Amino acid sequence: MSTYQTDPRVDAYIQTLPDWQQEICRQVRDLVHAADPEVIEIIKRTKQPYFTLNGNICALLGAKDHLNIFIYDPIAPDPEGLINQGQGNLTARSIQVRQGEIINERALLNLFKAVIANNRAGGWRKLKEKP
Repeated sequence: MSTYQTDPRVDAYIQTLPDWQQEICRQVRDLVHAADPEVIEIIKRTKQPYFTLNGNICALLGAKDHLNIFIYDPIAPDPEGLINQGQGNLTARSIQVRQGEIINERALLNLFKAVIANNRAGGWRKLKEKP
């Protein structure tokens, strides 16, 4: 059982996915909550799980052959190259994970911590404006 507050709608969404995507979603969910105990789970866009704290941190979306982890901060550092889609996007980038791939948990935890720190500092938009 989780040690953090969960949203049953997020559980319901995860249950609709193939087993391998469910496993990744649970892993990501644990990591984002480990990044900060105040993270909140919600559903946006009708059914998509979002994790927020002073703004969006990430969202999950199952696709036919991969799972998308949307990272809602285009300036958070990604020194280990987890992000493999949308590097030039102005608001969000994503990590596409395919069946059999292993997530670098330490790097993803650090990425979530960076997004949360930016959110707590006013959000990436505000930080980006600073000289």
